[in-house]
Parts: sequence; structure tokens; C-alpha cells
Amino acid sequence: MRITVDLDEGLLAELQAMTGEKKKSPAVAKALSEFIRRQKAIEFAQQLLEGKFADAFDPDYDPEEFDR
Repeated sequence: MRITVDLDEGLLAELQAMTGEKKKSPAVAKALSEFIRRQKAIEFAQQLLEGKFADAFDPDYDPEEFDR
């Protein structure tokens, strides 16, 4: 998909250096993908801390009864 976005040139250059990408689009795509991956990891960690998966370690745990 093509979109038009205004980006700070300095930040974009820094992003390209950090990702090792020579072209802008792959650098932005990589950053976007990494951001989403990290956010999902944070959400999963929060669910672990809240005990959402505690029952999964119970020997009597039935995944069919798991409340999402």
C-alpha cells in the first residue's frame, strides 16, 4: 500500500542507519513491524502479570473452558 507521510528527515536517516536499510520504505516497514511486535509483547507480559494464564499450569486445566 502506498501512503504519503511527512517524516522528519533526520529521524528517517537515523532509522535507516539503525535498521541497516538503504531505502526509506523498508526502514519504515521494519520499524512499524518491530513496534507492533513490542507492543504485543508488552500486552502479553501485562496479561501474565495479571494472572490471566495462571490456570494453564493447573493439572486440572481444561483449555475448552478457557475464558478469553
